Amino acid sequence: MSEQKIIINVGRQLGSGGHIIAERLAQMLHCQFLDREILCRAARESGFSEKFFEQNDENKGFLRGMLQMFTPHPNTGNLYRNGMSQASLFKFQSDAIRHAADEGSCVFVGRGADYILRDYPNVLNVFITADLDERVRRVAERHQCDADHALHIIRQREKERASFYNFYTGKTWGAAESYHLCINSSVLGIDGTAQWLADYARCAQKDTQTELSNTPTDDNA
Repeated sequence: MSEQKIIINVGRQLGSGGHIIAERLAQMLHCQFLDREILCRAARESGFSEKFFEQNDENKGFLRGMLQMFTPHPNTGNLYRNGMSQASLFKFQSDAIRHAADEGSCVFVGRGADYILRDYPNVLNVFITADLDERVRRVAERHQCDADHALHIIRQREKERASFYNFYTGKTWGAAESYHLCINSSVLGIDGTAQWLADYARCAQKDTQTELSNTPTDDNA
């Protein structure tokens, strides 16, 4: 990765601490952090209400939105009737992600950013997992519910995330081959995982600079 720009895309399991890790990673590397901020940017740049992007975000209404798009009902007032398809929403969101990446170093969370920025240089794609019992505990605390309900939330949200990611990227959400790195945050903890990723990104940056400096010029070839 070049010294001028670092782009890191973070996928995550629910309850893995991926959001917090990505946020701390951005702070350590002095990058812009973008999670839900992408929805605001997409709304602002497209001129459409932010509620459309909120209701059909990757972990909320993708499956519901796809169903509504293909089965409109005269009383629903859904996106299909308003001329806003899932594909349109994804395009606006993709444009917002590209514009942010063009501005400088960024850490993106989810929303298929790894696929959207697949042709960009200096990109690192990461997927963060955690032990299931730890994920259940975090989700139960966040939603003030018991473990069984927390597990239900995890399964439902991840089903939606996977459907969104698989549909738009043609890859498999959470599969190792879809990313450069997969890391279990239960091993090093939140802070340790963020620090490890920051160190890895810096090492990758140095390695790339060394490789470029050792590349022969036309005069030396």
